[in-house]
Amino acid sequence: MVTPVKRVEKDYLFQVLYVENVPMVFLKNRVSYLFFLEKPVKDEMVFQSNWLVKNLRINDRIDLMFDFWGKSIVFSVNVLRIKDREIVCTVPDVLNKNLARSYSRTDVPAETQLHFTVLEERYVLSFPKVSEYEPGDIKAFFPKIDPKNFSGFVEQMGIWIKTYANEYTLTIFEDTGPTTFEERLIAQTGKTLFLPSTRDKFPLDDPYPRKRIITGEMFKRYLESSGIGAAYLDGACAKYIRERADSGIFSEAWIPILFQEYVIGCIHIWINVAGKRPIDYAAIDVLYQFTKILAHSLKVSGHFEKGKVKNDTFEAKVIDISASGLLFVHPHSDLSALLQPDMNLKFGLITPNRNITVNAKVMRRFTGGEMDYFGCRFEEMAQEDFNFLFEYIYGKSPADYNAKFFSGHV
Repeated sequence: MVTPVKRVEKDYLFQVLYVENVPMVFLKNRVSYLFFLEKPVKDEMVFQSNWLVKNLRINDRIDLMFDFWGKSIVFSVNVLRIKDREIVCTVPDVLNKNLARSYSRTDVPAETQLHFTVLEERYVLSFPKVSEYEPGDIKAFFPKIDPKNFSGFVEQMGIWIKTYANEYTLTIFEDTGPTTFEERLIAQTGKTLFLPSTRDKFPLDDPYPRKRIITGEMFKRYLESSGIGAAYLDGACAKYIRERADSGIFSEAWIPILFQEYVIGCIHIWINVAGKRPIDYAAIDVLYQFTKILAHSLKVSGHFEKGKVKNDTFEAKVIDISASGLLFVHPHSDLSALLQPDMNLKFGLITPNRNITVNAKVMRRFTGGEMDYFGCRFEEMAQEDFNFLFEYIYGKSPADYNAKFFSGHV
């Protein structure tokens, strides 16, 4: 896991870089340069390169890496001034260590072109939208389910739910959208509102690696966004739970139905019979799988067909690249809005000597100004393509690669 270096440790590392003359690696145009600190770090960093860096300009961002006790540490700075081999740069806000990526990133040779295609069917819909993309695969959990038999599946689901709860409703957000307080809450968060017992509180923690549950703190933040003052949040939360108990409910949950990044509906289950076992996380797990099948069933029945996006090939500008992935940029658009982490893309990388086709997964995205940026990881690249790409971007074969300096960063 990538770990930011704390301020005290950062100051210490800067001192080590200067006093011990530790080399920092900078890659540009298939050439690796070594940078050394000429002065102690204060308001700027003054480097001396081992040779003249070609085509480096003021305001360019450069990525530097150094090895400290077997750990690769990287940081980014902007160029302020250049005089021969002396390069003056900004001081980085953060240094990162324990990097999970595989190879050093570098700028892209100017003659490189990139085309990409979205491998999955994508949609623009009028349902509430959340920031996370929800990939779907129902075969692993329910391999014998017929997704085209929507009514039959709903009937089976209702029978199963009755083993865990007394009542349930299934709601699809069509023309009216979410209407109740709970529906609006899960539509905004894309997470499950779970109250195991109305004699207790909302969950303090979310046990899932990929977070699914609205915790008590999240519930309070939603109340605060609706206009309730911070001093009244605990009381409002307790009042809500008390009102649920007064209405005869002992345990309940609202589980959102997610289709890609859209919240298309929800399943509400509850217990209103005393003495029945409360709803637990095992029930939430199965219901979560049910919602995936419901969404898939609506898809195969053509429910979302009007919002389907034509899957064309698009051009993109590569910001930097490594042997294991790349960062590309695309202007704000309906297309860039569709590209979410965990999505699968196919890249066509065109160079003067060879064209490479490789699948990739979007690992992260962020927005800057009028552009959207996407960090992608290559998936299962052919060995001959990997060898070519390696030498193309680093100017050396994998066998000559200095792992001590270069391993650890896309």
